[in-house]
Amino acid sequence: MSPMSRRSFMLRGSLGGVGLTMGLPFLDYFLNDNGTALAATLGGGRLPLRFGTWFWGCGMIPSRWVPAATGAGYDLPPELAPIKDVQQHISVLSGFGVSLDGRSNAAHTSGNTALRTGIPADNWQQIEAPSLDVIVSDTIGAGSFFRSLELSTDGNPRTSYSYRTGSAMNASVPSPLELYQKIFGTDFHDPNAADFKPDPRFMVRRSVLSAFTDERRKLLGRLGATDRARMDQYFTSIREVENKLALQLEKPPRAEACVLPKAPAEISASTDVAARRAANAVMADLLAMALACNQTKVFNMVFSPATSDLREAGSSTAYHQTTHEELVDRSVGYQPTVDRFCTSNMEAWADFVRAMASIKEGGGSLLDNMLILAHSDVSMAKDHAVDGIPMMLAGRAGGKVKSGLHVAASGGDPVSCVGLTIQQIMGVPASSWGTQSMHTTRVVSEVIA
Repeated sequence: MSPMSRRSFMLRGSLGGVGLTMGLPFLDYFLNDNGTALAATLGGGRLPLRFGTWFWGCGMIPSRWVPAATGAGYDLPPELAPIKDVQQHISVLSGFGVSLDGRSNAAHTSGNTALRTGIPADNWQQIEAPSLDVIVSDTIGAGSFFRSLELSTDGNPRTSYSYRTGSAMNASVPSPLELYQKIFGTDFHDPNAADFKPDPRFMVRRSVLSAFTDERRKLLGRLGATDRARMDQYFTSIREVENKLALQLEKPPRAEACVLPKAPAEISASTDVAARRAANAVMADLLAMALACNQTKVFNMVFSPATSDLREAGSSTAYHQTTHEELVDRSVGYQPTVDRFCTSNMEAWADFVRAMASIKEGGGSLLDNMLILAHSDVSMAKDHAVDGIPMMLAGRAGGKVKSGLHVAASGGDPVSCVGLTIQQIMGVPASSWGTQSMHTTRVVSEVIA
Protein backbone atom coordinates (compact mmCIF):
# COMPACT_ATOMS: atom_id res chain seq x y z
CA MET A 1 0.00 0.00 0.00
CA SER A 2 1.44 3.38 -0.93
CA PRO A 3 1.21 5.99 1.80
CA MET A 4 -0.50 9.32 1.29
CA SER A 5 1.44 12.53 1.48
CA ARG A 6 1.11 15.10 4.23
CA ARG A 7 -1.12 17.13 1.93
CA SER A 8 -3.54 14.20 1.78
CA PHE A 9 -4.64 14.85 5.38
CA MET A 10 -6.88 17.55 3.94
CA LEU A 11 -9.85 17.70 1.62
CA ARG A 12 -9.75 20.64 -0.74
CA GLY A 13 -12.60 22.60 -2.23
CA SER A 14 -13.50 26.10 -3.25
CA LEU A 15 -16.24 28.55 -2.50
CA GLY A 16 -16.65 31.65 -4.62
CA GLY A 17 -13.16 31.23 -6.00
CA VAL A 18 -11.61 30.99 -2.54
CA GLY A 19 -9.61 27.84 -1.75
CA LEU A 20 -10.73 25.86 1.30
CA THR A 21 -9.33 22.91 3.23
CA MET A 22 -10.86 20.49 5.75
CA GLY A 23 -8.87 18.25 8.06
CA LEU A 24 -9.52 14.50 8.16
CA PRO A 25 -9.38 11.91 10.96
CA PHE A 26 -6.39 9.55 10.96
CA LEU A 27 -6.97 6.54 8.72
CA ASP A 28 -5.08 3.32 8.08
CA TYR A 29 -4.65 4.57 4.52
CA PHE A 30 -2.38 7.37 5.77
CA LEU A 31 0.19 4.89 7.04
CA ASN A 32 2.98 2.97 5.39
CA ASP A 33 3.63 -0.56 6.62
CA ASN A 34 5.75 0.67 9.54
CA GLY A 35 3.33 3.39 10.62
CA THR A 36 5.98 6.07 10.16
CA ALA A 37 3.69 8.25 8.08
CA LEU A 38 1.57 8.84 11.15
CA ALA A 39 4.58 9.64 13.31
CA ALA A 40 5.88 12.06 10.72
CA THR A 41 2.65 14.01 10.41
CA LEU A 42 1.23 13.99 13.92
CA GLY A 43 1.09 17.50 15.04
CA GLY A 44 -45.08 24.03 16.60
CA GLY A 45 -46.95 21.49 15.35
CA ARG A 46 -47.46 17.94 16.38
CA LEU A 47 -45.73 16.95 19.60
CA PRO A 48 -42.52 15.05 18.82
CA LEU A 49 -41.96 11.43 19.80
CA ARG A 50 -38.85 10.79 21.91
CA PHE A 51 -36.83 7.76 22.91
CA GLY A 52 -34.19 7.25 25.56
CA THR A 53 -32.36 4.72 27.70
CA TRP A 54 -31.48 4.76 31.40
CA PHE A 55 -28.79 2.35 32.52
CA TRP A 56 -27.59 1.06 35.88
CA GLY A 57 -24.83 -1.47 36.53
CA CYS A 58 -24.78 -4.82 38.32
CA GLY A 59 -28.39 -5.86 37.95
CA MET A 60 -30.57 -6.95 40.88
CA ILE A 61 -31.45 -9.91 43.07
CA PRO A 62 -34.16 -11.75 41.09
CA SER A 63 -36.08 -12.96 44.13
CA ARG A 64 -36.20 -9.38 45.43
CA TRP A 65 -36.96 -7.64 42.10
CA VAL A 66 -39.09 -9.78 39.76
CA PRO A 67 -42.86 -9.41 40.39
CA ALA A 68 -44.82 -12.61 41.03
CA ALA A 69 -47.90 -11.43 39.13
CA THR A 70 -48.05 -10.49 35.46
CA GLY A 71 -50.27 -7.97 33.70
CA ALA A 72 -51.60 -4.74 35.16
CA GLY A 73 -51.45 -4.07 38.89
CA TYR A 74 -48.35 -6.21 39.37
CA ASP A 75 -46.91 -6.59 42.85
CA LEU A 76 -43.79 -4.70 43.89
CA PRO A 77 -41.09 -6.85 45.50
CA PRO A 78 -38.80 -4.99 47.94
CA GLU A 79 -36.27 -3.78 45.36
CA LEU A 80 -39.06 -2.41 43.15
CA ALA A 81 -40.86 -0.69 46.03
CA PRO A 82 -39.32 2.73 45.15
CA ILE A 83 -41.29 2.93 41.89
CA LYS A 84 -44.67 2.68 43.65
CA ASP A 85 -45.84 6.25 42.93
CA VAL A 86 -44.85 6.01 39.25
CA GLN A 87 -45.80 2.35 38.73
CA GLN A 88 -48.63 3.35 36.40
CA HIS A 89 -46.01 4.69 33.98
CA ILE A 90 -43.67 1.67 34.12
CA SER A 91 -43.84 -1.78 32.57
CA VAL A 92 -41.51 -4.45 33.92
CA LEU A 93 -40.03 -6.96 31.45
CA SER A 94 -38.60 -10.12 32.99
CA GLY A 95 -37.12 -13.43 31.90
CA PHE A 96 -35.81 -12.42 28.46
CA GLY A 97 -32.56 -14.20 27.68
CA VAL A 98 -29.23 -13.77 25.89
CA SER A 99 -27.98 -16.55 23.61
CA LEU A 100 -24.19 -16.55 23.40
CA ASP A 101 -23.97 -19.06 20.51
CA GLY A 102 -20.81 -20.67 21.82
CA ARG A 103 -19.12 -17.48 22.95
CA SER A 104 -17.92 -17.12 26.51
CA ASN A 105 -19.86 -14.82 28.81
CA ALA A 106 -17.69 -11.69 28.94
CA ALA A 107 -18.49 -10.27 32.35
CA HIS A 108 -20.71 -7.17 32.25
CA THR A 109 -20.34 -6.93 28.45
CA SER A 110 -22.05 -9.85 26.69
CA GLY A 111 -25.50 -9.15 28.06
CA ASN A 112 -25.24 -5.40 27.57
CA THR A 113 -24.05 -5.61 23.96
CA ALA A 114 -26.69 -8.23 23.14
CA LEU A 115 -29.47 -6.11 24.60
CA ARG A 116 -28.37 -2.92 22.84
CA THR A 117 -27.23 -4.33 19.48
CA GLY A 118 -28.89 -7.73 19.07
CA ILE A 119 -25.42 -9.29 18.94
CA PRO A 120 -23.46 -10.42 22.03
CA ALA A 121 -19.81 -9.35 21.89
CA ASP A 122 -16.76 -9.96 24.06
CA ASN A 123 -16.06 -6.23 24.15
CA TRP A 124 -17.56 -3.05 22.77
CA GLN A 125 -14.80 -2.61 20.18
CA GLN A 126 -15.96 -5.83 18.47
CA ILE A 127 -19.54 -4.78 17.82
CA GLU A 128 -20.45 -4.23 14.20
CA ALA A 129 -24.07 -3.10 14.43
CA PRO A 130 -25.22 0.25 15.78
CA SER A 131 -26.76 0.29 19.23
CA LEU A 132 -30.53 0.51 19.52
CA ASP A 133 -30.53 4.23 20.33
CA VAL A 134 -28.52 5.03 17.19
CA ILE A 135 -30.94 3.03 15.04
CA VAL A 136 -33.82 5.03 16.49
CA SER A 137 -32.02 8.37 16.20
CA ASP A 138 -31.37 7.70 12.51
CA THR A 139 -35.16 7.52 12.13
CA ILE A 140 -36.46 10.28 14.42
CA GLY A 141 -33.40 12.35 15.35
CA ALA A 142 -33.43 14.83 12.47
CA GLY A 143 -34.85 18.30 12.99
CA SER A 144 -33.56 18.78 16.53
CA PHE A 145 -30.36 20.57 17.51
CA PHE A 146 -28.79 17.41 18.94
CA ARG A 147 -29.36 14.13 17.12
CA SER A 148 -28.95 12.47 20.53
CA LEU A 149 -27.63 13.32 23.97
CA GLU A 150 -25.47 10.95 25.99
CA LEU A 151 -25.17 11.62 29.74
CA SER A 152 -23.33 10.01 32.63
CA THR A 153 -23.42 10.87 36.30
CA ASP A 154 -19.99 9.44 37.17
CA GLY A 155 -17.92 12.30 35.72
CA ASN A 156 -16.43 10.17 32.94
CA PRO A 157 -17.29 11.07 29.31
CA ARG A 158 -16.30 7.55 28.22
CA THR A 159 -19.05 5.98 30.32
CA SER A 160 -21.37 5.43 27.38
CA TYR A 161 -23.10 2.46 25.77
CA SER A 162 -24.13 4.30 22.63
CA TYR A 163 -22.18 3.13 19.58
CA ARG A 164 -22.55 3.39 15.82
CA THR A 165 -19.81 0.75 15.56
CA GLY A 166 -17.27 -0.63 18.00
CA SER A 167 -14.83 2.10 17.00
CA ALA A 168 -17.35 4.94 17.13
CA MET A 169 -18.62 5.55 20.65
CA ASN A 170 -20.85 8.53 21.37
CA ALA A 171 -19.18 10.23 24.34
CA SER A 172 -21.23 11.33 27.34
CA VAL A 173 -21.72 14.70 28.97
CA PRO A 174 -20.32 13.92 32.45
CA SER A 175 -21.78 16.62 34.72
CA PRO A 176 -24.97 18.66 35.23
CA LEU A 177 -23.20 21.98 34.64
CA GLU A 178 -21.66 20.79 31.38
CA LEU A 179 -25.06 19.52 30.31
CA TYR A 180 -26.60 22.92 31.01
CA GLN A 181 -23.89 24.72 29.06
CA LYS A 182 -24.24 22.31 26.13
CA ILE A 183 -28.01 22.68 25.91
CA PHE A 184 -28.80 26.15 27.15
CA GLY A 185 -25.56 27.99 26.34
CA THR A 186 -24.92 30.69 23.77
CA ASP A 187 -26.34 28.67 20.84
CA PHE A 188 -29.72 28.16 22.49
CA HIS A 189 -32.73 29.96 21.00
CA ASP A 190 -35.84 30.16 23.16
CA PRO A 191 -38.58 28.65 20.97
CA ASN A 192 -41.18 30.82 22.66
CA ALA A 193 -39.36 34.14 22.23
CA ALA A 194 -41.15 36.71 20.09
CA ASP A 195 -38.05 37.80 18.19
CA PHE A 196 -35.53 35.72 16.30
CA LYS A 197 -32.33 37.02 14.70
CA PRO A 198 -30.05 34.44 13.02
CA ASP A 199 -26.35 34.91 13.61
CA PRO A 200 -24.66 35.72 10.25
CA ARG A 201 -21.60 33.69 11.32
CA PHE A 202 -23.62 30.50 10.90
CA MET A 203 -24.49 31.38 7.30
CA VAL A 204 -20.80 31.49 6.37
CA ARG A 205 -19.89 28.30 8.26
CA ARG A 206 -22.74 26.37 6.66
CA SER A 207 -21.63 27.44 3.18
CA VAL A 208 -18.04 26.39 3.87
CA LEU A 209 -19.05 22.87 4.89
CA SER A 210 -20.87 22.30 1.59
CA ALA A 211 -17.73 22.83 -0.49
CA PHE A 212 -16.12 19.39 -0.10
CA THR A 213 -18.56 17.01 -1.81
CA ASP A 214 -16.42 16.13 -4.84
CA GLU A 215 -13.23 15.64 -2.84
CA ARG A 216 -15.06 13.36 -0.41
CA ARG A 217 -16.28 11.10 -3.20
CA LYS A 218 -12.79 10.79 -4.68
CA LEU A 219 -11.30 9.90 -1.30
CA LEU A 220 -13.90 7.23 -0.49
CA GLY A 221 -13.11 5.47 -3.76
CA ARG A 222 -9.49 4.98 -2.64
CA LEU A 223 -10.11 3.58 0.85
CA GLY A 224 -10.50 0.09 2.28
CA ALA A 225 -13.61 -1.08 4.13
CA THR A 226 -12.34 -0.15 7.61
CA ASP A 227 -11.40 3.35 6.60
CA ARG A 228 -14.63 3.83 4.68
CA ALA A 229 -16.51 2.99 7.89
CA ARG A 230 -14.44 5.54 9.80
CA MET A 231 -15.05 8.16 7.15
CA ASP A 232 -18.76 7.39 7.17
CA GLN A 233 -18.82 8.09 10.90
CA TYR A 234 -16.75 11.22 10.37
CA PHE A 235 -19.01 12.61 7.68
CA THR A 236 -22.05 11.68 9.74
CA SER A 237 -20.71 14.00 12.43
CA ILE A 238 -20.11 16.67 9.78
CA ARG A 239 -23.69 16.31 8.57
CA GLU A 240 -24.87 16.75 12.14
CA VAL A 241 -22.89 20.00 12.33
CA GLU A 242 -24.48 21.11 9.06
CA ASN A 243 -27.93 20.33 10.45
CA LYS A 244 -27.18 22.35 13.57
CA LEU A 245 -26.03 25.29 11.48
CA ALA A 246 -29.16 25.06 9.35
CA LEU A 247 -31.34 25.09 12.46
CA GLN A 248 -29.49 28.16 13.74
CA LEU A 249 -30.84 30.02 10.70
CA GLU A 250 -34.47 29.15 11.40
CA LYS A 251 -36.78 30.29 14.16
CA PRO A 252 -37.47 27.19 16.27
CA PRO A 253 -41.09 26.02 16.43
CA ARG A 254 -43.02 27.03 19.51
CA ALA A 255 -42.77 24.63 22.47
CA GLU A 256 -45.24 25.56 25.18
CA ALA A 257 -43.63 23.40 27.85
CA CYS A 258 -40.18 24.96 27.30
CA VAL A 259 -38.91 27.16 30.13
CA LEU A 260 -35.26 28.17 30.34
CA PRO A 261 -33.94 26.58 33.57
CA LYS A 262 -31.44 28.11 35.94
CA ALA A 263 -27.86 26.97 35.67
CA PRO A 264 -27.05 24.30 38.27
CA ALA A 265 -24.26 24.65 40.78
CA GLU A 266 -21.03 22.80 40.07
CA ILE A 267 -21.38 19.20 41.30
CA SER A 268 -18.24 17.16 41.75
CA ALA A 269 -18.37 13.58 40.58
CA SER A 270 -18.79 11.16 43.46
CA THR A 271 -19.13 7.43 43.96
CA ASP A 272 -21.32 7.98 47.02
CA VAL A 273 -24.70 6.55 46.11
CA ALA A 274 -26.64 9.43 47.69
CA ALA A 275 -24.53 12.03 45.85
CA ARG A 276 -24.90 10.10 42.61
CA ARG A 277 -28.66 10.04 43.04
CA ALA A 278 -28.66 13.81 43.56
CA ALA A 279 -26.65 14.33 40.35
CA ASN A 280 -29.03 12.02 38.51
CA ALA A 281 -32.00 14.11 39.65
CA VAL A 282 -30.43 17.39 38.49
CA MET A 283 -29.46 15.95 35.13
CA ALA A 284 -32.94 14.43 34.73
CA ASP A 285 -34.53 17.86 35.24
CA LEU A 286 -32.19 19.47 32.70
CA LEU A 287 -32.70 16.68 30.20
CA ALA A 288 -36.48 16.87 30.61
CA MET A 289 -36.40 20.55 29.74
CA ALA A 290 -34.03 19.92 26.82
CA LEU A 291 -36.62 17.48 25.46
CA ALA A 292 -39.47 19.90 26.12
CA CYS A 293 -37.53 22.61 24.28
CA ASN A 294 -37.04 20.26 21.29
CA GLN A 295 -33.25 20.28 21.59
CA THR A 296 -33.15 16.50 21.09
CA LYS A 297 -35.47 13.52 20.64
CA VAL A 298 -33.07 10.75 21.69
CA PHE A 299 -30.96 10.33 24.81
CA ASN A 300 -28.93 7.83 26.83
CA MET A 301 -28.45 8.23 30.56
CA VAL A 302 -25.95 6.17 32.59
CA PHE A 303 -26.51 6.20 36.34
CA SER A 304 -23.63 3.84 37.07
CA PRO A 305 -21.27 1.91 34.79
CA ALA A 306 -21.60 -1.82 34.19
CA THR A 307 -19.00 -2.60 36.86
CA SER A 308 -20.81 -0.30 39.23
CA ASP A 309 -18.58 2.08 41.18
CA LEU A 310 -21.23 3.11 43.72
CA ARG A 311 -20.35 3.14 47.40
CA GLU A 312 -22.30 3.62 50.59
CA ALA A 313 -21.28 6.47 52.88
CA GLY A 314 -18.34 5.48 55.06
CA SER A 315 -17.49 2.40 53.01
CA SER A 316 -14.53 1.92 50.69
CA THR A 317 -16.02 -1.13 48.97
CA ALA A 318 -17.81 -0.51 45.67
CA TYR A 319 -21.10 -2.14 44.72
CA HIS A 320 -19.48 -4.35 42.07
CA GLN A 321 -16.92 -5.71 44.53
CA THR A 322 -19.66 -6.25 47.10
CA THR A 323 -21.70 -8.40 44.70
CA HIS A 324 -18.82 -10.89 44.57
CA GLU A 325 -17.51 -10.72 48.14
CA GLU A 326 -20.51 -10.29 50.41
CA LEU A 327 -21.76 -13.52 51.94
CA VAL A 328 -25.40 -14.45 51.63
CA ASP A 329 -27.15 -13.89 54.93
CA ARG A 330 -28.72 -17.30 55.46
CA SER A 331 -31.36 -15.87 57.77
CA VAL A 332 -32.86 -13.88 54.87
CA GLY A 333 -31.45 -15.73 51.84
CA TYR A 334 -29.73 -12.85 50.04
CA GLN A 335 -26.84 -10.35 50.27
CA PRO A 336 -28.13 -7.45 52.42
CA THR A 337 -25.69 -4.77 51.21
CA VAL A 338 -26.24 -5.72 47.57
CA ASP A 339 -29.97 -5.51 48.21
CA ARG A 340 -29.59 -1.93 49.50
CA PHE A 341 -27.64 -0.93 46.38
CA CYS A 342 -30.29 -2.51 44.16
CA THR A 343 -32.99 -0.57 45.96
CA SER A 344 -30.99 2.66 45.61
CA ASN A 345 -30.75 2.11 41.85
CA MET A 346 -34.53 1.88 41.65
CA GLU A 347 -34.88 5.04 43.76
CA ALA A 348 -32.77 6.88 41.18
CA TRP A 349 -34.80 5.39 38.32
CA ALA A 350 -38.04 6.55 39.96
CA ASP A 351 -36.55 10.07 40.30
CA PHE A 352 -35.81 10.06 36.57
CA VAL A 353 -39.34 8.97 35.63
CA ARG A 354 -40.86 11.61 37.93
CA ALA A 355 -38.83 14.32 36.22
CA MET A 356 -40.23 13.35 32.81
CA ALA A 357 -43.78 13.01 34.14
CA SER A 358 -43.68 16.37 35.94
CA ILE A 359 -43.63 18.47 32.75
CA LYS A 360 -47.05 19.09 31.28
CA GLU A 361 -47.17 18.83 27.51
CA GLY A 362 -50.28 18.94 25.37
CA GLY A 363 -53.06 17.09 27.09
CA GLY A 364 -50.69 14.99 29.18
CA SER A 365 -47.05 14.98 30.17
CA LEU A 366 -43.66 14.88 28.51
CA LEU A 367 -43.43 11.22 29.57
CA ASP A 368 -46.62 10.44 27.64
CA ASN A 369 -44.84 11.46 24.43
CA MET A 370 -41.75 9.34 24.91
CA LEU A 371 -40.54 5.82 25.54
CA ILE A 372 -37.66 5.03 27.90
CA LEU A 373 -35.90 1.69 28.13
CA ALA A 374 -34.25 1.18 31.52
CA HIS A 375 -31.95 -1.80 31.84
CA SER A 376 -28.83 -3.24 33.42
CA ASP A 377 -26.00 -5.42 32.08
CA VAL A 378 -26.67 -8.62 34.06
CA SER A 379 -29.49 -10.09 36.08
CA MET A 380 -27.61 -11.23 39.20
CA ALA A 381 -24.15 -9.68 39.33
CA LYS A 382 -22.74 -12.28 41.75
CA ASP A 383 -22.60 -14.85 38.94
CA HIS A 384 -22.74 -12.49 35.89
CA ALA A 385 -25.99 -14.08 34.70
CA VAL A 386 -27.26 -12.79 31.35
CA ASP A 387 -30.66 -14.48 31.36
CA GLY A 388 -33.40 -12.34 32.84
CA ILE A 389 -31.54 -9.02 32.61
CA PRO A 390 -33.89 -6.50 34.27
CA MET A 391 -35.63 -4.21 31.80
CA MET A 392 -38.40 -1.64 32.15
CA LEU A 393 -40.30 0.58 29.76
CA ALA A 394 -41.63 3.97 30.85
CA GLY A 395 -43.94 6.28 28.93
CA ARG A 396 -46.68 5.81 26.36
CA ALA A 397 -44.91 6.92 23.15
CA GLY A 398 -47.74 9.21 22.13
CA GLY A 399 -50.37 6.55 22.79
CA LYS A 400 -48.57 3.70 21.01
CA VAL A 401 -47.66 1.88 24.23
CA LYS A 402 -49.55 0.41 27.17
CA SER A 403 -47.91 1.15 30.51
CA GLY A 404 -48.09 -0.28 34.01
CA LEU A 405 -47.70 -3.96 33.06
CA HIS A 406 -45.44 -6.83 34.02
CA VAL A 407 -44.60 -8.97 30.99
CA ALA A 408 -42.73 -12.23 31.58
CA ALA A 409 -40.95 -13.84 28.63
CA SER A 410 -42.12 -17.22 27.47
CA GLY A 411 -40.37 -19.99 25.56
CA GLY A 412 -36.88 -18.56 25.87
CA ASP A 413 -37.62 -15.23 24.17
CA PRO A 414 -34.37 -13.30 23.59
CA VAL A 415 -33.83 -9.72 24.71
CA SER A 416 -33.75 -8.78 21.03
CA CYS A 417 -37.57 -9.07 21.08
CA VAL A 418 -37.60 -5.93 23.20
CA GLY A 419 -35.26 -4.06 20.86
CA LEU A 420 -37.37 -4.99 17.84
CA THR A 421 -40.53 -3.89 19.64
CA ILE A 422 -39.00 -0.50 20.42
CA GLN A 423 -37.83 -0.02 16.84
CA GLN A 424 -41.30 -0.69 15.44
CA ILE A 425 -42.94 1.60 17.99
CA MET A 426 -40.51 4.38 17.06
CA GLY A 427 -41.16 3.99 13.34
CA VAL A 428 -38.03 2.09 12.31
CA PRO A 429 -38.92 -0.12 9.29
CA ALA A 430 -37.63 -3.35 10.88
CA SER A 431 -39.35 -6.73 10.66
CA SER A 432 -36.56 -8.63 12.44
CA TRP A 433 -33.51 -7.91 14.56
CA GLY A 434 -30.46 -9.72 15.94
CA THR A 435 -28.21 -12.48 14.62
CA GLN A 436 -28.01 -16.27 15.05
CA SER A 437 -29.97 -17.38 18.13
CA MET A 438 -30.67 -13.73 18.94
CA HIS A 439 -32.43 -13.22 15.62
CA THR A 440 -36.14 -12.64 16.15
CA THR A 441 -39.27 -11.50 14.38
CA ARG A 442 -41.31 -11.53 17.58
CA VAL A 443 -42.38 -8.35 19.32
CA VAL A 444 -43.63 -7.92 22.86
CA SER A 445 -47.23 -7.44 21.74
CA GLU A 446 -48.50 -7.06 25.30
CA VAL A 447 -47.11 -3.52 25.53
CA ILE A 448 -48.30 -2.32 22.12
CA ALA A 449 -51.49 -0.28 22.26
